[in-house]
Amino acid sequence: MDLTQGSNEKKHGRAKKMMLWFGIISMLMTFAGLTSAYVVSKNRPDWLTDFELPISFLWSTLVIIASSFTLMLSKKMIKSGSRRNASAFLIGTLILAILFVVFQFHSFSEIISEGYYFTGSESSITTSFIYVLVLTHLAHLAIGIIVLLVLIYNHFKQRYNAGQMLGFELGATFWHFVDLLWLYLIFFLYFFK
Repeated sequence: MDLTQGSNEKKHGRAKKMMLWFGIISMLMTFAGLTSAYVVSKNRPDWLTDFELPISFLWSTLVIIASSFTLMLSKKMIKSGSRRNASAFLIGTLILAILFVVFQFHSFSEIISEGYYFTGSESSITTSFIYVLVLTHLAHLAIGIIVLLVLIYNHFKQRYNAGQMLGFELGATFWHFVDLLWLYLIFFLYFFK
């Protein structure tokens, strides 16, 4: 396919998609580097071998998976012209995103209540890595929440319809990436101890 072909609108859309994918690839590289450092550090003598992640991390995983489904349903509703249902699913996605953050901080407090700290003299390399990985993901999720707010705003301004979905698709792609990134991290942390 020749990227120089098509109307200016199509070229503009392809350029936006390409920029998003460059951003996603750079984020993937960041997490690849962090998880590689985790793997290398696992051989240290001070690595915690009996540390267990709290169950609330699993609850947050279910919540973020559900948020991807509600976002997909909102897209389907927009395309079918069902604005009310699309609004409900978009707001539901935002609520699930906030619930995910709540579960993440609850998980942090559970880890601390078990006597494990993330920073300072009482911290361990294991918990510090978990802290960095999860907080870095939460920073990307914060951007994702801003994206969701923009999607909701634009939806209520009636900027999306079956023929005009580029902005929605870009936002949804970023959100699904953040969700998949969390799935990668949680499986990595649970199974690569």
